[in-house]
Amino acid sequence: MGIWAQAANLAAQTPQDRNRYVDFLRSVSIVIVIIGHWLITTAYYVDGTLTSEHLFKIQPWTQWLTWIFQVMPVFFIVGGYANAVSLESAERKGISYGGWLAGRLYRLVTPLLVLLAAWALIAVIMHFSDVSPEVIQLASRASLIPTWFLAIYIMVVILAPATYAFWRRLGFASFWLLVALAILMDLAFFVADLRWPGWSNYFWVWLAIHNLGYAWRDGRMGSPGQLILYSAVAVLAMWVLVFPGPYPLAMVGSPDQALSNTTPPKITLLALGIFQFGLLLAAENPMRRALTNLRLWTATVLINSMIMTVYLWHITVMIVFIGLLYLAGGTGLGVEPGTLAWWFSRPLWMAILIVLLLPLTLLLSPLERLSRNAGVSGAAPLRQVGGAMMICLGVALLALFGIGGGSPAGVDIGAFALVAIGAGVSGLLPGFK
Repeated sequence: MGIWAQAANLAAQTPQDRNRYVDFLRSVSIVIVIIGHWLITTAYYVDGTLTSEHLFKIQPWTQWLTWIFQVMPVFFIVGGYANAVSLESAERKGISYGGWLAGRLYRLVTPLLVLLAAWALIAVIMHFSDVSPEVIQLASRASLIPTWFLAIYIMVVILAPATYAFWRRLGFASFWLLVALAILMDLAFFVADLRWPGWSNYFWVWLAIHNLGYAWRDGRMGSPGQLILYSAVAVLAMWVLVFPGPYPLAMVGSPDQALSNTTPPKITLLALGIFQFGLLLAAENPMRRALTNLRLWTATVLINSMIMTVYLWHITVMIVFIGLLYLAGGTGLGVEPGTLAWWFSRPLWMAILIVLLLPLTLLLSPLERLSRNAGVSGAAPLRQVGGAMMICLGVALLALFGIGGGSPAGVDIGAFALVAIGAGVSGLLPGFK
């Protein structure tokens, strides 16, 4: 049976009460992220040298595009809705926290382990091919950009039972408490020039956005008219924060290395999430009706069945492709970024990357689908949480520093060790139950 037929079979069995719009937004948001990453890549081969200037510096107007392409807030809201549904189901079935967490970790971590193992092998091959440590580091850091999301999302999942209980008890007060903490961190950052507390916004900002998914699940986001009003207020808040406020215009990948809306997260992402999601949720009812169409729903099911594989590997495929073009004398990389010819070449560029990514996705995505039905881990909850935290720390270090001699001594080896030991401790590896 072909993969489309399998997806169609699953789509036909979907319960009538399932909110298909949640799955649709999950798939669309990841596709938009991938398109955005491929779009802004500016590899340029000239005079025997490969360069890559930030597109936001070459054409500053493109920073506005991040108000559309930065859709991670949508993914976290969708995650909040899905986690609420999953927790409610576990509660009805009498599944323990450990059993619930095991299923979520299998789904998230299994594709990640495959990617990291592949990059360990790629780094070794590049090393013995006399590739400089700095190039290995640059390539690995770029390819592992998608993993930062998993590092924080896994922590959000670990905390989901507590945050959902908090939501059930306090409602929107729990959301506004997290927002207040995020604002305090930004005040410390901009007013008192205290930078280190701002890193805690990886929790406060994303947990607040995740809570909006709980509100959606409980039907407390309001009518379409109210949602559009929320969006209008949110976009006004973004405008004030950026003009004349101190926040950068780009919602991801700021050209100013010292100031970014994402590293660490700022309250602009909260406003962006409300702005985007208010508009999207206002269209929920007609979209849910549209998703009763079997073809559209089958496509959504198909993308979601391989979503983590596609997300994790899309930059690696691009980096390897650029490397091959470089070895071929810069073939295809001679168009100056930002020119009209370069913009016209983007559709072809992305079409080639889709063709290259597709067979890899078909090969690896069965592991992702198997992980969803992997069963309950025998590891105790404390072990699961401790192991997952080790995985998150290791992944964060690899995403920050990359692999190779250009990174601080031993960081990459230590990070890989953290991931491997964490996977074992949490019961995600065979023989470590």
